[in-house]
Amino acid sequence: MSVWCMTWWQRGGLRAPAWALSCLLAACVPLGSAWAGNQIEEPLADSVRTALSAAVAQVAPPAPVFANEAQRQIFDRWVLASDDRLVKRKPEQLVRREFLQTVWYEAKRAGLDPGLVMGLIEVESGFRKYAISSVGARGYMQIMPFWSRSIGEGEASSLFHMQTNIRFGCVILRHYLDRERGDLFLALGRYNGSRGRAEYPNAVTAAWRKWKLPEGPAQMADAGTVAKGLSLQGR
Repeated sequence: MSVWCMTWWQRGGLRAPAWALSCLLAACVPLGSAWAGNQIEEPLADSVRTALSAAVAQVAPPAPVFANEAQRQIFDRWVLASDDRLVKRKPEQLVRREFLQTVWYEAKRAGLDPGLVMGLIEVESGFRKYAISSVGARGYMQIMPFWSRSIGEGEASSLFHMQTNIRFGCVILRHYLDRERGDLFLALGRYNGSRGRAEYPNAVTAAWRKWKLPEGPAQMADAGTVAKGLSLQGR
């Protein structure tokens, strides 16, 4: 329903005015329909702001690049497994494949496990492109509008664009991971606006297990690090 609401006016190359778009979104997606996305706006050093702005700029079409055939095969296996799990959320095959390729591309670009990003999206928005939280966070990864003003071009409506939203989410999570020196538990809490509490990190890591990459030494090491961090936080 919401996808139709957002695309009917685009046919023929039409562009809706911002006020009409806002009204349309309010009608299609009720507030409170998404779990989280309550990042806290914090002052950013100029160097950090510049780096984050550069990281979200120039959104080129997602085209994964593989160093060798083994990496391509991992990608293909992950897409195939994820496609089967995602079919109830996104019935159209081409839409699913574009979504999964974008998640892979943006996650890898930010140095994240694509399965982690999928888990976060599942918890944040339930894979709903036009989800809006009770605090105004938008899209798949529930990006707060202040991020578009702080490191983007200032157009909050752009956060409903699939690749833009996923790029912002991955860059923001990478930023929080760096701030927390690689501690995923604290980084996820910061992403959710509930730093130090276990509910949200536990929900995301539980969802992550369903979307994991085919396991190899690197993936198993990452999983062990996360499990250790969650265990320590639960003491």
